[in-house]
Amino acid sequence: QVQLVESGGGLVQSGGSLRLSCVGFGIQKRPNAMGFYRQRPGEDRKLVARLYRSGTRDYGGVVTSKFYISGDIQNRTVHLGMYGLTSEDTGVYVCNAEVPGEYQRLGPGEYGRPTSTYWGQGIQVTVSP
Repeated sequence: QVQLVESGGGLVQSGGSLRLSCVGFGIQKRPNAMGFYRQRPGEDRKLVARLYRSGTRDYGGVVTSKFYISGDIQNRTVHLGMYGLTSEDTGVYVCNAEVPGEYQRLGPGEYGRPTSTYWGQGIQVTVSP
C-alpha cells in the first residue's frame, strides 16, 4: 500500500520560512515526479512545485523566488523550502507522486506505462499577519 507522509507544516509569522518534507512508502517503482500542491477552501488544488526524476523542477504558477523544491526521487523523498511567506501562502499542502506502471498494452496497437497518481493526507501551513 502506497503512503505519502508529509511533515514540517505549522504556524509561521508573515515573512517567515518553513520546510516541508514528504516521504513515500510502498512505492515499488521510481516515481516520474514528486511534488507539492496547495489546497485552499473553495479553490482547486494547485501545483506549487514538482521535481522530476531527471532533476527538472516545475514551479507551476507560483512566485519561484519563494519556493525551492529538492529531494531524492530514487529514495522517494522530496522537500519544499518556502521563504518570505505571506497570508496568501496559507493552505493545506499535499504531497503528490506520479508513478509509472508496468509496460503493457494500452489499446489497439498502443503500448506504454500507465501512470498512477498518489496523494498524501496534506499538511496545514498557516501564515499569521
